[in-house]
Amino acid sequence: MNKKVILEDLGNKDYKEAWDYQEQLFQSIFDVKSKNRKESLETPTNNYFLFVEHPHVYTLGKSGDLSNLLLNEKQLKEKNASFYKINRGGDITYHGPGQIVGYPILDLDNFFTDIHKYLRFLEEVIILTLDEYGLKASRSEGETGVWLDVGTPFARKICAMGVRASRWITMHGFALNVNANLGYFDNIIPCGIRGKGVTSLNVELGQEKVDETQVKQKLLKHFKEVFQAEIISGELIETDS
Repeated sequence: MNKKVILEDLGNKDYKEAWDYQEQLFQSIFDVKSKNRKESLETPTNNYFLFVEHPHVYTLGKSGDLSNLLLNEKQLKEKNASFYKINRGGDITYHGPGQIVGYPILDLDNFFTDIHKYLRFLEEVIILTLDEYGLKASRSEGETGVWLDVGTPFARKICAMGVRASRWITMHGFALNVNANLGYFDNIIPCGIRGKGVTSLNVELGQEKVDETQVKQKLLKHFKEVFQAEIISGELIETDS
């Protein structure tokens, strides 16, 4: 099993461009697995982890309800936002500046073949990262993602998740609000869940802006720990801070 994960930070990239790139990486892994199966080979498959920040965009998962988008086409343009129906699970969410999006494109045959365990592991990476900032985050039963003050009237989501897996190859991932403009969430019913708020790390810490590079470093550290992975390549300097 190859537990090496190739890191790439795409910077600020249009959602569709990043989605297309995910599909390319997904297909490259799929092709190797298919050839291995047909020709009885044991060629290792690659794993990838993409960091990216998107311009304002709303995405709707394959099981989502379009009525959870509260804007029409004209209003989307006025807010300089785009909209895509995509092939991940989950309902509607928002991506935009100040949000760290992580797309692990993994061959789970290299780790474990359990999609529920995979989601719980992704959540654990976020929970451990937020703990370093003094925030006690947790899961909310039946609601994928990471939350604060679960079980209280003040429950609020800080990280949304939605994934796709086929032949045990993953796509899409998590969106952690770090310095996000929370006003954009007012234009949707986030993840189709009514009556619960959304928050961002800078808001919780009472800071104007949180160092996003530092957050990425912490996310990578905990991803390595939780998945027992080795991060290779990429532009980020790994630290133990």
